Amino acid sequence: MMSLPEKLKWAYNTDTKWVQTIFRLLLGANLLFAGISHLTFNRLEFVAQVPNWVPLSTDLVVVLSGIVEIILGLSLLMLYKWKALVGWATAIFFVLIFPGNISQYMNEVDAFGLDSDRARLIRLFFQPVLIIWALWSTGAWKAFKNRNN
Repeated sequence: MMSLPEKLKWAYNTDTKWVQTIFRLLLGANLLFAGISHLTFNRLEFVAQVPNWVPLSTDLVVVLSGIVEIILGLSLLMLYKWKALVGWATAIFFVLIFPGNISQYMNEVDAFGLDSDRARLIRLFFQPVLIIWALWSTGAWKAFKNRNN
């Protein structure tokens, strides 16, 4: 049986181009900023996005997701050797928070200046862009595809 680090060897020290590095750092900085804003000045905006069906306190969800965003942001900025693994974790996070964006659209919740159905709908199309950004900028997709080579 393989040890965990051996199973994750494909995600260690992957090659990326300089433009990918710039986009990885931009994504990391944006996640760090968003995470800090979850815990401070945009807290009520994020509370408004938590779907009603989530069985936890909306404030707790905002705090926890803010902490995760800070961790992911710092990881994208600092964990260069494990960037592919961090890329997958970031992409999964973007998938997990997508229901909040859908809920905001479906329930017509105004937050972050998204005060029309059209604006909220357009925002939904940016979530896949974030997922692709995380996977591409970290070399995660390429590393996973080439894991058996």
